Formats: sequence, structure tokens, C-alpha cells
Amino acid sequence: MKPINPGGHHAYQTRLITLLKQYYPDAFGRFGPSLWDTIGKFYSMDLAMIDVLMYDRYSFFGPQPRLPSDMVRSIMLSLVFKKTSFTSWSEELKINPLAAIISGFHPDDTPGVGTFYDFCDRLWMSDKDNLSDHAQPLKKRKVEKPKNLDDKAAPVEDVTVEDLIPLLEQNPLSDDQPYARLFQIFHDVFLTHSQKLGLINLEKLVLAGDGTEVVTSARNRYRKLCNCTDHNCSCNRWYSQPDTDCGYDSSRHKFYYGYDLYMMTAADSENDLPVFPLLNRASMHDSFGLCYTYHAMKAFLKEANVTEILLDSAHDVMAIYQFCQRNSITAIIDLNERGGINFKYKDTYSIGKDGIPMCQAGLKMIRDGYEKKRMRYKFRCPNVYHCDGIHCEHTCSDSPYGLVVHVPTKENPRIFTVPSRDSKEWKLEYNKRTSSERCNKREKIDYQLENGRHQSTKMWYCRLYCIMMCQHLDAWGSAGFTTSLKEYFAQAT
Repeated sequence: MKPINPGGHHAYQTRLITLLKQYYPDAFGRFGPSLWDTIGKFYSMDLAMIDVLMYDRYSFFGPQPRLPSDMVRSIMLSLVFKKTSFTSWSEELKINPLAAIISGFHPDDTPGVGTFYDFCDRLWMSDKDNLSDHAQPLKKRKVEKPKNLDDKAAPVEDVTVEDLIPLLEQNPLSDDQPYARLFQIFHDVFLTHSQKLGLINLEKLVLAGDGTEVVTSARNRYRKLCNCTDHNCSCNRWYSQPDTDCGYDSSRHKFYYGYDLYMMTAADSENDLPVFPLLNRASMHDSFGLCYTYHAMKAFLKEANVTEILLDSAHDVMAIYQFCQRNSITAIIDLNERGGINFKYKDTYSIGKDGIPMCQAGLKMIRDGYEKKRMRYKFRCPNVYHCDGIHCEHTCSDSPYGLVVHVPTKENPRIFTVPSRDSKEWKLEYNKRTSSERCNKREKIDYQLENGRHQSTKMWYCRLYCIMMCQHLDAWGSAGFTTSLKEYFAQAT
């Protein structure tokens, strides 16, 4: 049957208060502050829209189903209670009346393990649990360990970023993806509400992008489908996790099997709110992960107007700067020394490590403004500019005004950025990039993303999106947009 929720969110709130009074009459003195905060956040979270969004995923026939809003609320609560499997969570619902009440269920009527897995099937818009087939050729490790300890592994893709970006622009990614319904729920219920509360601005969005490792297994599990005696034959193998492969974790200095989670985070939000995720193969380099994730985000989040993007040195590729320049996006990207940053640029000056011109005497020139109409920086001789501690006998120009260098930003957007790399404005903006790392930390450590122990991409996406929903809910609570029920029960006692 179709899920029907005539009472909406008000019916859930009434049921929550009624059952709390029935099962916990001494709740005011029994519950701690953190538990009251959790109850207040879930009491204020209106999920009635989910019942409408999931209406077409149910049949007109059969038994009365659990409300989709209650199922999503229960999965989110399991993440708050640090339950990493539906088996342990269904047991918790049976022995803990409070968990059932907050979820929206009656303590004597809670869903079992199969109900949760069946609901995840309804959230996944595909008959297959993974994005690729189980039968694939033997996967050999492509990623090589970097020579330097703190360096990231080199890209292993068959194409370059310069070739990939035009392909994605000419052939935009489709929003007809298996995780489309998950993002629709996240967008309509959480992302839009955060925008209404002023916690995020999609009309002038500042993004921070970064990839992080998601370990799903200790090794790549597969079995042979042929009878060949050669163990390394070219026949297909059956992989239990076909969307994963081997990658290199540069922070822990070891290889791993799993995904590379590339997350787009709202860098201008105080709560480091997630905007759009994409699970790629572990071997994918961050520069390629950015390209796929950004174009997938634009396919789903068409109303987003990205004005600025903050990235680390793994994204220091000229094609990314040029793409941002074409789309009027300010690119704040750290320089990668391996890409070359100290070189002779003209006969009269060279470019220093920080992207600032240096005269023939080896002195750093002084930035003297930016001409917006001509899109170029102006630099002057530091000796003529009368900088303290600088004395130069070398004459670079016969003019008393000294040597003047005009650097067009179009000529090399990687080196000559707007704002300039040596300015306080650039450094303050780049400091916001760590919001993506804090967002990933919330997902991997606070909400224990990697403890899911799932075998399919479907279950990993369901867990990931529910964690992102919890992050937005926490932001609502931190900003004071949730209701506290502690005072209500204090008056009742």
C-alpha cells in the first residue's frame, strides 16, 4: 500500500510527547543534557515531505508500510547512537523504548532488519546494488607509492585533466543516477531548509573540495569464474565490491581498498555543511575527482551559483584555472612546487615561488594595484618604491619612476591570481579550505562512516547521505533553530 501520513509532522510531535510521558514520567531528572538536545533536534525536524517524495516507490497493494519519514528518522538516530548495522539497531529498538519513541515507532511495534534493507532498496533507483557489474577483468594495482613521504600518489587515469574537462562540458552528466532519490530527499528537506535559515547561500556559493579515503575492506575480494590453471589469466573475476579498487592513503602512508569520497563543502558556512558527495574508485586522483564531482553537482543542483572554489595543491592544474576563469569562478588553489613556480618569465623579470615577479637583481617587486578594465597587476621596483631595508645599485630602468611590470591575469591564471597570492585577502580565503577537512572528519570519525561494513555502493550511499542529513540537523541545533523539550517536561512535573 501507499504510505499515508495525514497528520504530518504534528502527529509525530504529539505521539513523541505522549509516549515519553507514558514510558518516562521522570524524564526531566533522568535524561542528561546531550539526550535532551537529541530529543529536541528530532522533535523539531520536519520530515513529512519524505512521505510525499517516496510515494511513487510503493505499490497500491500489499500491507500498510512503515512511513518513510519514520524510517529515515530512525536511520539518522542509529547514527547518533553509534549503531553501525541494522541488526544491532533493530535489537536496540526492541529493548530501548526511547530509541523507538524518538524514531516515531511505538515501543511494542518496531521494524526488523529486513524492513530497513527493504527501505534502502526503495531509496536506490536501480535494480543493481552497484554502479558496475560484478564480473570484471583482473584488477591490478595501478597506484604507485610516491617517492616523497608526504606526497600524494600520481594520477593513473588514461586521460589528462586538460582532455577530461572539455569532454564533460560537451557531454554533461545526467541526473538519472541510482542515488538521485537520496539527493532529492537531502536537497528538498535539509539543504533547502538550511538555506532558509541562513546557514548556507546557494545563490553565492563558496565551495571547498577535497577527497578522503573510505576503507571498505582489508583486501580486494574476488573469485575466478573460469577453470584456467593460470592464476593470472585474463578471464573475468567476480568481485564482491566491483566499484572499489586499490588506492594510496598519503596521510597514513599505506595502500587501502575502498572508495575515494570527494565532498563539496560550503566553505562560507560556520558549520562546514556538506553540499554534494561522490564516491569514486580509490585510485582516482583528487584533480579528476573534482571534475566529476563538480559536473555531477551541477546536474543535480542547477540553482547553485558557484562564485569561488577553494582547493589544495593536488588540484594545481592549469586546466582547472582556465575552467574557473571561463565560468567566472574565483579559484583559490595552493601551488604545487612540482608544477614549476620559480622560473624566468620575461627578459626583465622572473616569477618567484609565491607567484610575485622578481627583478634582475633578485628582489621581490612591490604590488602597486590591479587594473580591473585591463585585467592586469601592476608591480614596481622595490628600490624606487623606497621600501625599508632595500638598497640596490642595479639600474633596471632609466625612468625615475623605476621599472614597472604589468602582468595580465589571463596570461597565466595559475600564477597571477585574483586576489594576488601574496595578499592577506588570498590567505584569509584559503584558510576557509579546511572546512572540507573538518566536514570529512565529522563523517569519518564522529559518525563513523567507515564502520558500516557494507558490500554494495547502494548501502554506502544510503549511509553517507544519512550522515550528511545529521550534519545539517546538528547545524540547526547549534544555531538555535530547534525546540528544547526539557523546560516543557519541567513544567509538567
